[in-house]
Amino acid sequence: MAVRSRPRTAATRRAAPKAQKWVYLFANGKAEGNAKMRDLLGGKGAGLAEMTNAELPVPPGFTITTAACNAYFASGKKLPPGLWDQVEKALATVEKSAKKKLGDPKDPLLVSVRSGAAMSMPGMMDTVLNLGLNDESRKGLAKLTKNERFAWDAYRRFISMFGRIVLGIDAAKFEHALEAKKKAARVETDPELSAKQLEELVNEYAAIVRKETGKPFPTEPQDQLRLAIEAVFGSWFGQRAKDYRKQFKISDDLGTACSVVTMVFGNMGDDSGTGVAFTRDPNTGTKELYGEYLTNAQGEDVVAGIRTPSKIAQMKKDLPKAYAEFEKIAKRLEKHYRDAQDL
Repeated sequence: MAVRSRPRTAATRRAAPKAQKWVYLFANGKAEGNAKMRDLLGGKGAGLAEMTNAELPVPPGFTITTAACNAYFASGKKLPPGLWDQVEKALATVEKSAKKKLGDPKDPLLVSVRSGAAMSMPGMMDTVLNLGLNDESRKGLAKLTKNERFAWDAYRRFISMFGRIVLGIDAAKFEHALEAKKKAARVETDPELSAKQLEELVNEYAAIVRKETGKPFPTEPQDQLRLAIEAVFGSWFGQRAKDYRKQFKISDDLGTACSVVTMVFGNMGDDSGTGVAFTRDPNTGTKELYGEYLTNAQGEDVVAGIRTPSKIAQMKKDLPKAYAEFEKIAKRLEKHYRDAQDL
């Protein structure tokens, strides 16, 4: 005898399971996260979200959660279901906000891919800068900025960082090539290398990648992004990070978040730069900017110590407009967080 099923009513229907949210966007002055979500977004991701909501000038981007990192390892180093779809959706919003597209040969969007755990682990985790560059987008960047040297410099930095962090190539191989290039050019610092010399270095770096991996350097920006995200997750269980957590009794279960942020360039010339600072002098508590910076450089240069940085006070003389804006933002940050801040 045939039996007719009863129609499902509002009482008998079950809501479809809600998809896990892996990605939190910050763009156009609004963020999906905030400072209270440090465990999920990591310190960096929570800070970027909070500053965006406070209407501070934050370049658009998105943060992939610590939960995604833990799911990645739990599934045998596979991105969890739905994550890449959310990344692509967030990236489309970032592209619209920045008015650039990842991989566009004429006006490329370049991003940084940064780790950021809930507990601060200085220098232990990995960052990739200038992601999205390839031979074609480098040409577009040079034409757009009217700065061939800058475009070659950004490209050689990207290949080196991606090679070390994502492809696992010994950093010394890139460093030896750079030092040999400076020696041949009879210069002491990276900024003294010409556009032509940096172009030669890019070709040498690409040859190192091919020799060490047996494959050409990956040129598809979407592939670059996916590999970099996986590398940031992987850095959570890097030996340095594990040793640091053991020393400071930080749980392995926390995982790291991964923030993908539109690039802001410190290596475009002597009127740009990078540095570290506090909103107050940490020694005396005096309410004045305290720190150091390098012109025509990116963040890795400050950490590496390859050039002697200038004190922040010097910036007031050399770059007065930038200093005034920086000081104004520092005051807003202190007022917002009600405490001294490191920047």
